[in-house]
Amino acid sequence: MKHRIIVLGAGYTGAIAAGRLAKRLRSEDVAITLVNAEPDFVERVRMHQLAVGQDLAPRPFSEMFAGTGVELKLAEVTAVDVDRRTVAVTEANGAEELEYDSLVYALGSSWNTQGIPGTTEHAHEIAGRPGALRLRERLAGLAAGQPVLVVGGGLTGLEAVAEIAEARPDLDVAVAARGELGDWLSPKGRGHVRKVFEKLGITVHEHTAVTGVEADRVATAGGTSVPAAVTVWTTGFAVHPIARATALEVTGTGQIVVDGTMRSVSHPDVYAIGDAAMAMGPGDKPLRMSCASGTPAAWHAADAIAARLTGTKLPTAGIRYFNQCISLGRREGLIQYVTADDRSVGAALTGRFAALYKELVCKGAAWGVANPTLGMPTRRRRVARQHDRTGPGARASA
Repeated sequence: MKHRIIVLGAGYTGAIAAGRLAKRLRSEDVAITLVNAEPDFVERVRMHQLAVGQDLAPRPFSEMFAGTGVELKLAEVTAVDVDRRTVAVTEANGAEELEYDSLVYALGSSWNTQGIPGTTEHAHEIAGRPGALRLRERLAGLAAGQPVLVVGGGLTGLEAVAEIAEARPDLDVAVAARGELGDWLSPKGRGHVRKVFEKLGITVHEHTAVTGVEADRVATAGGTSVPAAVTVWTTGFAVHPIARATALEVTGTGQIVVDGTMRSVSHPDVYAIGDAAMAMGPGDKPLRMSCASGTPAAWHAADAIAARLTGTKLPTAGIRYFNQCISLGRREGLIQYVTADDRSVGAALTGRFAALYKELVCKGAAWGVANPTLGMPTRRRRVARQHDRTGPGARASA
């Protein structure tokens, strides 16, 4: 019988893991099923571009995985039972239950309202395509001079506010940051962000904690309000809630606790990658929610599964950071170099070259989804020995 591998979610991490597994293992030995609710790959790192009216090229999974042996199942995941090793899904034809021998959990994350009153009712988000398209429609309907406020001064917030201000110079665009603008960046990086924002006419509200969102303004902890015909919420991500409802060991935020091979510490037949995983990086610090963390985590998980099934050596290289790539519109960017544990150093690239660099990174991330074998041999290995479906670490027949 074939070893059944189910991958939940086809964002960057899930799609890369599925494709890499298909290259590592023989289709005679394994059955790989990729479960996703949408038929096309979503370039999450470009949602701010989609929101301002730019069109993104469609990337159908049916084409990306053609001939790989990966079966695509268009369905919404509704539950996971890690004790019975089953996944409940809902598709066009109704509900179904899927059985697995190995599970790769890559359901990712959505926007995090932080529990702020009025956010769900009045704010927009760009954590996914539906939200970006709703914001796109709302921005298109704004008249000149109307105020737009981006709440959140992290990477997503910086990219979103710059993109909006560049695309719609007729609007009154502002950003609200809880601390100093770009306070984690190097002095050179912070200076460049300020320079670009001044050029784009972006108003910066620093040390501004938003405590409530209304239809035409936000309230702040200082007792003032900031006008906003449109509020864009970018204060971080919240993981998909399904893992918290399982018997998996999770953190207080609902992330699945994994070891260095992205394997669940409580259920060895489950691997978690991307935003859904609590994995430790250099300096014993948790990896941040990002494509920069998720892509190598997907490689590690796929290689670890293949190694355990084929009896070969487990991957040992750790995940580290090199830089943070920030687009500041289509003509400006910032490449902030960082230490292995993601702390900014003095060196940074700025300007047009940085914008081109970031564009190459985005294209490379999408290319990596369709070509998940970068830096690895393509010879498929046979599964090692007889699989016992009654045990959590069992393997398929050779």
